This record gives sequence, structure tokens and C-alpha cells, in this order.
Amino acid sequence: MIKQLSPLRLALAVAVTLSSATALAEPALTPYSEPPVQQIGAISQVFKEANGVTLQAEQGFLRVHFVKEGVVRVRFAAEREGLDNGTGVMLPREEPALPVALKQAKTQVSLSLADLTVQIDRRTGALTYLDGQGSPILQENQQDPRRIRSIPLTESITGKSRVERTIDGDREISEIKGSQTVGQALQVRQQFQWQEGEALYGLGSHEEGVLNLRGTMQYLYQHNLKVMMPVLLSTQGYGLLFDAGSGMRFHDDAEGSFVQIEAANQLDYYFIQGPEFDDIIQDLRTLTGKAVMLPRYGFGYVQSKQRYKTQDELVGIVQEYRERQIPLDLIVQDWRYWIDGQWGAFSFDQERFPDPSKMVADIHDMDARLMISIWPNSNRSPQADDFKQRGMVLTGGAYDAYNPEAQDLYWQYLSNGLGKHGIDAWWCDSTEPNNWDWKWRYEDKGPEQRFKGNLRALDRGMGQLRANTYSLHHSQGMYDNHLASDKGTRMLNLTRSGYPGQQRYGTITWNGDTSADWQLYADQIPSGLNFTVTGSPYWTMDVGAYFVKPDTAWFNENAKFPEGVDDLGYRELYTRMFQWAAFLPVMRSHGADTPREVWRFGEPGTPFYDALTDMLDLRYRLLPYTYSLAGQVYHQDATFSRLLAFDFREDSQTHDVKDQYLYGPALMVNPVIEPMYYLPGSEPVKDAAKTRDVYLPEGSQWQDFWTGERHDGGQTLSADAPIAKLPLFVRAGSILPMGPKLQHTGDQPDAAWELRIYLGADGSFQLYEDEGEGLGYQQGAFATVDLQWDDSKRTLTLGERQGTFDGLIKQRTFNLVLVDKTTGIGIEEASKVHRSVTYTGKVQTIKL
Repeated sequence: MIKQLSPLRLALAVAVTLSSATALAEPALTPYSEPPVQQIGAISQVFKEANGVTLQAEQGFLRVHFVKEGVVRVRFAAEREGLDNGTGVMLPREEPALPVALKQAKTQVSLSLADLTVQIDRRTGALTYLDGQGSPILQENQQDPRRIRSIPLTESITGKSRVERTIDGDREISEIKGSQTVGQALQVRQQFQWQEGEALYGLGSHEEGVLNLRGTMQYLYQHNLKVMMPVLLSTQGYGLLFDAGSGMRFHDDAEGSFVQIEAANQLDYYFIQGPEFDDIIQDLRTLTGKAVMLPRYGFGYVQSKQRYKTQDELVGIVQEYRERQIPLDLIVQDWRYWIDGQWGAFSFDQERFPDPSKMVADIHDMDARLMISIWPNSNRSPQADDFKQRGMVLTGGAYDAYNPEAQDLYWQYLSNGLGKHGIDAWWCDSTEPNNWDWKWRYEDKGPEQRFKGNLRALDRGMGQLRANTYSLHHSQGMYDNHLASDKGTRMLNLTRSGYPGQQRYGTITWNGDTSADWQLYADQIPSGLNFTVTGSPYWTMDVGAYFVKPDTAWFNENAKFPEGVDDLGYRELYTRMFQWAAFLPVMRSHGADTPREVWRFGEPGTPFYDALTDMLDLRYRLLPYTYSLAGQVYHQDATFSRLLAFDFREDSQTHDVKDQYLYGPALMVNPVIEPMYYLPGSEPVKDAAKTRDVYLPEGSQWQDFWTGERHDGGQTLSADAPIAKLPLFVRAGSILPMGPKLQHTGDQPDAAWELRIYLGADGSFQLYEDEGEGLGYQQGAFATVDLQWDDSKRTLTLGERQGTFDGLIKQRTFNLVLVDKTTGIGIEEASKVHRSVTYTGKVQTIKL
């Protein structure tokens, strides 16, 4: 008997046959020029399964089931048991039986659990998600929910290779002789009907300066200046996670409202009910992994530039910071510390770095740490030759991070070459790892061409199904081998790319090699917020931008400051970016073309120098607050950098505020994004007001951090913004812990802490402490203290300390301050302390 194939499976078979017949042809640019047009058709059969159903449609099988309360997984494949997409995003999990209620009617099938119901239209397979009151949360397009198209999976046939020098390092360029078909997949368009007034966020860190994604179109791929994260969160109180590794597109425009996946074994997405963003992110991390703790020194100041050329220069920078008493925790050695010509080798040039072990020891003796940049691609080095001989190199030159043996070999070379010197932290650069358009003098062909060209390069290197997932697997190899080395320390990995799940590997993502320009700086703020809303909390950027001097390449032609730090206009831009960075999870200066150390911007008593050192003092004074937030990120799945809809999604005025955000629950940060003093070329700005508009969200009162003045929410005001001040407001009811001024994060561990209390509402905060370095926090070696403020009674309760760890300061002085216009304002310690108490771990209630 001849097996009857569905139209979709027949099309797949034909596609494989035709593609195989032209196996040596140059592969077409991906994504494919024709959109998917085949609808899945009506539902003909319903099969009840554990926690859900499988529904047979004309073109394949739709599977809908509850993973847990509030989380629904939706899959569509040609076969009933579709192949997993193999991304590595999800944690292994067991799914216990749930009391899911199944109801069938003539036109629909419904699944219900707790306060979530999923309705499936039998005519089209469209899903509708309803809350406990029967109101729609999200609807797929009811007439046309999914479109599909069969595609061949191809693999490039490569010929000779050459090494080419690019701005992004020495790259291996392989001759592409043709392609061969190695499998088949689906191109899928998942279509939605978003609601009027609904705002959408996420998709990662991109260049366009977009916050609310409604009404936009986004190309989704990895690049030096783009980090793709296939996650959306909505002010309607839900999230979506697409578990696929290929290039994607997001549309909410004239073409429709959909997410298009360019290559997948199956459509596979998760609906996550909130309604609050913190609830959604908690479930995202339940699915993909906890965001592990960084070492405490990672929350201090990180000094970097492209590049320190010698051992003496690197150590001398740390010495200068200590002599000037400017806080510093981490110094960074960027690329080309290796022997010239051995690109990416894990070894130092002995002429310039004669004693690396002593270099690291000298840095440690000054209570600082060392991070070093490493690359997934290497050329003309022993390690590169070894990887090639073992067949562990992907097209494009990066080692095969998908191969566990290659991961182990990479770590072996890293440990034997660099790790043996005691280096503390890693900077895993270029983890996209292929950038098609990152060349000198490249003429930009526009977003569509960049998408196609870059995605083709990623497809060739990693394969179409996993084009965007390299960084996830590279980070996994680093983390797993670090843990296996028995150092008992935390991983700190600064990396240029990301993917859902990477937060479980101790990574910080930054947004690539940006250019120094006021508008490009402003665009980075929503870029970071759309990254952190996807569940990965550690995002940062290059203070001062990477490129400062303009050139003719598309990626740095917009840099505006050829004189670098000698230009007063650049000093102003750098200072404003520095102030913003003080309220990011990781604060890091970095870039090319001009020096970046604080003293390059003036001397004590001059405005830019003083503004920079003041902001560093504030960053370190806030360490008890920041490190408590870090503990909440791991233990409670919290988020540091919070776009305003995290806490005020019911206030529609917050939905597209691109240049304000919350740093934790208390502080609203308002970066200054326009020049007020100097234009490029040190040209003075004429008649510029030293203010910026700030929207205070409705539902709270706010207090000016610098003046103590109180303001009602639901209004926009003009906030003072001289060069010494970043407008900063504190939510009423906040309890803000602050320590003393420090030289590094390990300085004065037993010092008194100031607890600033902002009146006008009840409030709470949980203080968190642990060893700062080890992994004991994952086994309970940490301590918390719950703080409760009762505004009407004017009482602060210090709860009983929970937990302990080696090195715990068992007795600490808390200086309690009720903030007003006369005390508890600004960077300096309060001029008036309302009560000073000695806390020993027992409950205390203090009347103020």
C-alpha cells in the first residue's frame, strides 16, 4: 500500500528532491524571499493527552498543553511527534499531571486550569487565551493564525580559506563552492491580533531606539550591534517565548501582526500569564534557568579601553586609581596581548607582558581584579591548528561550541594559557560569531540586505536551525568547565551576544561597538530595557561609546568627536553616559580612539572630573542596595533595570517612555540625553536650559533624590540637570540602604549603613548579604533582613535575620534617616540622623 502524504508532507518531499538535484548551486540568501502562504486548515480530530490535547489539522498536528499553572506550550509540526528545535534554551523538566479541564463543542475546544482558559477554534486552529473572568488576554489571528512553508536545510560546501583583517579582528573567510541538502524544515508565520492600546516589549537589544514595539517591524538576528532574544512581554499581562534558533522577523505593520520563524523543525512557543512583568519573568526563568549571582566585585566600577599595551601600563592604571582614591574593582585587558600574528591565542607576548602571574598578583595586592578578552576564533596559533585538525571549527572560523568535546578543549587551552596566571573574569568577545557586513569601507545596503547577508553568514556557520544560539552554547561551555575546575568561585563572563537561558551561565551582555553621538546614546537606553525585560538581567554598554572618531565605514561614520577626550563636547557626552551607567547592573567604561580613565577628563575641582568621581562615590554608596537587588534577582527572579511598565503598566503614559526607568523598586533614573554645555569641537551650547522633562508615574508620590522635594505622580515636571547631577527620583515608601564611600567593593565590610526612608506610603525592602564570591548562596549560605516601614505609625521594623554564612557581620549600626529637604539628600551622608541603632539579628521596631 502506498502511504498517503498530506499536502504539506508531499511538498516537503518534493522540496528535498528538487534541492538535492541542485546540490552544488550557490545557496540562496536567507530568509527566503517568499513568505509562508500555506494555512494549517481546519481541525479534524482531537486527541486528549496529559495536560492538554493534540489536534489534527489538514496540514499537520497542533499540540496545546499546560506546562504549569499560567504557562501553555503550543507546537505545530508536520508529524504528530514533531522534532524538537534543539536550541538548548529550556531546562530539562518533569511535568506532573495537572487537573486540566477539557471541553469540546461543535466549533471549539477549550482547556482550562486555574484562572486561565485556552480556546481553540476548530475551523482554523486559532487560539484565544482568557483570564478567570472570561476576558481575552491574547488572541491569535482568528481567521489565519498560522502560515507554513516547507524549506530545505542546506549545508555549505567550502573550499580554500584565507584570513582577512577586519575591524572586528582577523577573520577566516572560506570559499563557498556550493551547498548540499541535509534535511528539511518549516518556515512559520505565527499571527496575532493585538489589542488597541496594548504595548509590547522585548526581542532583545537592537539599534533603532524603539521601546514599545507596536507599529514597528524588527529584523531578528545576532550581530555586533544586535542581540536577538525571542521573547515578548505585553501590558495586557502576558509573555511569549519562541523556542527556535533561526532568524526571525517581528511585524506589526501593514504586512500584518506576526512573528515569522525562518527555519524550525516545529513551531514551538510558550504563553505565560502574568499579569505582572515580575510574575512573567519568574516563569521565564523557571523554564530557562535562574540568573546566577555575579561576584560582588562585578558590581563595582570596571575600567577598560581598547587597549592597554603593556604589563606596566595595565598595572600602572590601577596604581593611579588607588593613589587618586578613585574607586575601582576591575581592570580589563582587551585584545592583542598575544604575539603579533597569532590572532586570539591564549598566551601573552612576553616582550610586552614579561611576567603575567606577577601582573595579576600586583593587581590583586591593590584589591582589584583582572578581566581579559578572549575570542571564539583563532588564527595562525597552535590552538587554531589543533581545532582544525580535530574538525572542531565551524564555517567562519569559530570553534564548534555545540560540541562538548570542543568546549572542553577550548577551556583546556584557556586554562593552560591564561587561567594559570590567576585571571579573575572573562570577556568573551564576538560571540555572534559571524558578521557579514563588518568590514572597512562597507557601503550599507539597508536593513533588509543586512538581515539577509548576516543571516546567511550565521546560517553557514551554525546551521539554519541554530543560527542565533552560538553565544548560549559558548557560555555553557565556559560555565560548566569553570564549575568543574573546582575553583569554588563565581563565573563573570562579559559577552557580546545572548539568548534566553544564557542568564544561568553567569553572563553579562553588552550591546556592541557603538559610536559616540548623542542620538545613538539615547537609542541605547530603550535597547537595554528591551533586553532586560526578556528575563536576562545583566546588560551594560561602553561608556563613551566604542568609536569616537568618525570614519567612512557604515558602523562608525556617525561618531562625532575626532579630537576625542580633548573635545569638551565629548567630555560632556562621556559624563552623561557615565552617570547613566552608574545605574546599570554593571558599570563599565570602554572604547577605542581616546583614553577613558577618569583623570583624562580633568583634574579635581573641574566640572567633568568632579561629576565622574561624585557618581562613582554614589555607585559605591549604593552597594548595599545594588547587592541586595542582585540577591533578589537570583532568589526571587527580580530585575534590576525596569522599564516603567514593570511597575506602572496600568498607566498608559508610561508605555513608551524611552529615557526613564526604575533601578530596582526605589530609584527612577532619568539620563540626560542632550548636550547642555558643548557641541562637538568644544563649541559652546547657547542658551541651553540645564533641565530635562521627567514623567512621574501615576499611583505614587516621588521625592527628588538631590533636594528632598516631594511631587505627586501623574505629571511631567522640569527637573534640574546640571552636569553634576543626573535627575533621580525615589518612590514614596522606599527604604534605601546606603553604605560609606568605598575604594572597592570589599572595603569597610563592617561599616555603618544609612537607611534613608522616603515618606508618603508604607514600604518594604529586603537586605541581602552573602560571601560575595563563592557558590554557597545556592546552598543556603546567605542572610536576609526584612525591613518594613509603616508610614502612618512612623515605625520601621528590622526583621529577624534569616540565614548565615562565613564572614557575616553579626552586628551592624544602622543610621535611620527620614528624608526631607534638609537631610538625607544627595551623595553625602545625612546631616541629621533620626535614630542610630545597633542591629544584632533580632527583631527591632523603632518609632521615628
